[in-house]
Amino acid sequence: MKQRKVPLRKCTGCQEMKNKKELIRIVRNDAGEFALDRTGKLPGRGAYICPNAECLAKAQKSKGLERSFKVAVPKEVYEQLLQELEKQTNE
Repeated sequence: MKQRKVPLRKCTGCQEMKNKKELIRIVRNDAGEFALDRTGKLPGRGAYICPNAECLAKAQKSKGLERSFKVAVPKEVYEQLLQELEKQTNE
């Protein structure tokens, strides 16, 4: 039986390579809108982040998402992502 390769992605906050399923995908679509992609299937450019607030803060400080998307990320997007991360950890 052939072993499948586990897809790895780098967190834009802590810069660690982790299993794709452990990370949350943030997507920027053609219209320039940002969204949290829980399924990993939304169309658009994606960046990955660990499901915790510390990594989001690191990504904001180091401008990791800006580098991934090659565009400035508005402060409201970070606030929305933080709220959604907190909501997800409470579930």
